[in-house]
Amino acid sequence: MSTITKALDVLAPRRSRHGEPVWELAKFYPLQGEWTEDSYLRLTTNRLVEFSDGCLEFPPMPTIFHQLIVKYLLHMLDAFVPARAPGLVLFAPLPTYLWPGKYREPDILYLSPERCRSRPAYAPGADLVMEILSGEKEDRERDLVVKREEYARAHIAEYWIVDPRDRRITVLTLDGNEYRVHGEFGPGATATSVLLNGFSVSVDAVFAAGEAIPAAEETRGNGKRPA
Repeated sequence: MSTITKALDVLAPRRSRHGEPVWELAKFYPLQGEWTEDSYLRLTTNRLVEFSDGCLEFPPMPTIFHQLIVKYLLHMLDAFVPARAPGLVLFAPLPTYLWPGKYREPDILYLSPERCRSRPAYAPGADLVMEILSGEKEDRERDLVVKREEYARAHIAEYWIVDPRDRRITVLTLDGNEYRVHGEFGPGATATSVLLNGFSVSVDAVFAAGEAIPAAEETRGNGKRPA
């Protein structure tokens, strides 16, 4: 009997019942702390999942606001990169290798041609990453503190932190083994890149893009749209 099976038999020694987790199905998967890179990369799920030191981590599901910001920034990078900085602009979900035992899934990432030369199945690191913060304390700490340290350790040259709560974009550039702040750009400002010389975005336009959800047209009592 495997370690996994023994542990699950202790937690749930009987068959799962209606309204409970499917304990029998859980026995097919490793315990937290025992996942390998191979088992992580073969995982099939509709959730965004990251891999850290044998454990699976589950960032929050994106909202429409979040995705509209991603869409806008992706469009801006896609328009800039082909002519000014050849490479690939990609987006989550996409496992991004940092070092053995560590995969993250940045919201947006830019890969230089040199990094893509071997045609990898997953992102072999990145040259620039962007993360759009969510409102939860744990998730903000992951992007503001944990990933800042991890992306620097992985030698990712530039890290953009897009913070809807504070209406601010912070651009970090790698200086040795740590990031230094290139700029903290607030309302009315234009955020600029160090790595991609000439790339810039209006902070106001980024957050306006997130709020650009079309309002439903008013209808009359008969259910028809106004003439």
